[in-house]
Amino acid sequence: MEEGKKEETKSAYGKRPLWQWITLYIIIGIIVYGLIYYLFLNKHNPYSYQSGSSKQIQKPAQVQNNNVYKMTSKEKLGMVMTDLKGMTLYTYAKDVTSTSNCTGQCLKNWPAYTAHSQTGNFPENISVITRPDGTLQYAWKGMPLYYFVKDGDSGDAYGNGVGGVWSVIK
Repeated sequence: MEEGKKEETKSAYGKRPLWQWITLYIIIGIIVYGLIYYLFLNKHNPYSYQSGSSKQIQKPAQVQNNNVYKMTSKEKLGMVMTDLKGMTLYTYAKDVTSTSNCTGQCLKNWPAYTAHSQTGNFPENISVITRPDGTLQYAWKGMPLYYFVKDGDSGDAYGNGVGGVWSVIK
């Protein structure tokens, strides 16, 4: 062996040293484990199958589907009215039949459930009112319907009981 030159160690896997191959296999193993965990073991994954488990993930029950609203089961509240996307709808106790009294900051926190037209084949107890600004809004038994700005997901119903004047429709 010539002086000043070091002999390179080669692995059976080619030009890369063995430690690089081991590191690569560990990384691949972690990725595979993560995918298996997400797809099959994660309890919050709606696609997972948990045989024999009493905690099966259930989609909310839905009844009375139509073109304006649906009734959806919400945890702790039971069946409540939602829009077609599952967002909870509320009524405001300070409104009067066919008139919305929620304007300004109130309307920013409680956006109206707006309609596209006053005419149509609406379900029983659903009507369309005209807001003071000319916007069309759905109403339940004459009471205008609203969303709550803090409800970010279809499972949320944070507005029920706020200020003692906001209520879900059951």
